[in-house]
Amino acid sequence: MTGIDKQKLRFKVENTHNLPTIPATLKNILNFLENPSISMNKISDFISKDPVLTMKVLKMINSPVYGFPGRISSVNQAVLLLGLNVIKGMLLGVSVFELMQKAMVGLWEHSLGCAALSNLMAKKKGLKSPEDITIAGLLHDIGKVLLAVNIPEVYERLIAVTEKHGLTILEEEKMVLGTNHGEVGSWIANKWNFPKHLVEIIQYHHEPNRARAARVECAIVHISDILVRARGFGFAGDNFIPEVNQEAWDILGFNDEDIKELLLSMEDSLEDYEDLGE
Repeated sequence: MTGIDKQKLRFKVENTHNLPTIPATLKNILNFLENPSISMNKISDFISKDPVLTMKVLKMINSPVYGFPGRISSVNQAVLLLGLNVIKGMLLGVSVFELMQKAMVGLWEHSLGCAALSNLMAKKKGLKSPEDITIAGLLHDIGKVLLAVNIPEVYERLIAVTEKHGLTILEEEKMVLGTNHGEVGSWIANKWNFPKHLVEIIQYHHEPNRARAARVECAIVHISDILVRARGFGFAGDNFIPEVNQEAWDILGFNDEDIKELLLSMEDSLEDYEDLGE
């Protein structure tokens, strides 16, 4: 496969909302997220005006993926409790569900698994805002969706030849595109005005040792991604189990019993995950 120009690819990705293949509702959401003056009241009003979107957001918030002890019954309550950045990420997550399914069968399930496990790990580490890490887990592979939408034929062939070449999807992306889905995801996360730590997690979830602003958080998503792959939950583009970054493993300090306990908790929380994106 011949390579493509990285700068042209970036331009296409950053203008995804202009593609005719993007549903009208998602176009509105993407344009809305790019507004730098977005506020908690504005995003609450935006979601509340769309009954379907409201239902999807509340369903996700009240799912076992987040594990809140009390039921959240309104968008206003959710925004106040979780904050602007988490709601923005959740809005994007539930909105790209269909695109994620089309991009790669099993990618939505993989992303949900990573979100749930990241949440559990963040709580076990005692982080103050585990919801931020949950969103990072849900969106860590958003770059794959953007690639599948913007260069569908190229990316479909790329995925098809990973097994033939004996390479991971990450290696194949680098060889063909001169970049990878982590960096691609960071381009758009920056344009959507996501906070620095979320951009960094998306960009470096395969290279957590390169993280600076969110070292622990990036380590959590990195390990979660690998463990969810190892458990065979969903599909992330190839059948390889990536090598665990030793620095990330050391940062978290979990032992084998911790991992077993976390995986069992994740599987319990995702027994009824099927309808979360519908």
